[in-house]
Amino acid sequence: MDSQVLVALGLSLLGGLSTSLGALFVVISQAPNLKMLGLLQGFAAGLMLSISFFDLAHNAINSIGFLKGNLWFFAGVIFFALVSNFIPEPTLAPISSAKGKKKDGDDRGKDIMKKHRRQVLFSGIITAVGISLHNFPEGMAVFLGSMKGLRVGLNLALAIALHNIPEGVAVALPVYFATQSKWQAFKLATLSGLAEPLGVIIVAYLFPSSLNPEILEGLLGAVGGVMAFLTLHEMLPLAFDYAGQKRAVKAVFLGMAFMSASLYFLERSLPADMSL
Repeated sequence: MDSQVLVALGLSLLGGLSTSLGALFVVISQAPNLKMLGLLQGFAAGLMLSISFFDLAHNAINSIGFLKGNLWFFAGVIFFALVSNFIPEPTLAPISSAKGKKKDGDDRGKDIMKKHRRQVLFSGIITAVGISLHNFPEGMAVFLGSMKGLRVGLNLALAIALHNIPEGVAVALPVYFATQSKWQAFKLATLSGLAEPLGVIIVAYLFPSSLNPEILEGLLGAVGGVMAFLTLHEMLPLAFDYAGQKRAVKAVFLGMAFMSASLYFLERSLPADMSL
């Protein structure tokens, strides 16, 4: 297997398995700190916006021109906007209200509780399927970024990994509530993240390693559009809901500053002959 594919596969595994970290929040603590998750989501949103606009879209415009760069960028936006219409949005199922019903000892209360558990379990499974579909193009993005250079691949993998932690919570929380099994919750959240390296494997056979540089820059511009839409459509609203608008905005700018600093230090630390 080509070394670029192996690097992309390793980076996508980092991002995909971060859903397992989200599941650990649920396994260790039944009520995860939503404010902390919101701040983490805001921080990841800052990383993603920085990558999208200051790196991927910027390089595409400089390499293939303003018009082509923008066309590729908005093609990515439109593509993921269409895809998102068919993907259920992950939600954190409320536990407290359901647990209140558990105290009702009569048969009717038990029936309601059993029905509620089935509904929550179905919600968790649908969320896992949706996140798997959602992670597939993220794996493609990491692969294309790695073809451009290690820096781009690392940055994308880091931002996606942070973004995937709350997604792991979104899968594990309803499954754990419905089944009372920590292992089932952890297993389903982990499996949903493995769609990301699967995306790398499939796209590696669709795109040759000697891809035309102009096409590669255009595809990376489209990846920038995908990441921008993902950030504004999913990550920022969740960050606002969980952490509050003011805290979330601060976390976004902190994430952008962190990404700028990481770009600077990464470029200085990598060997001169390594592609960036």
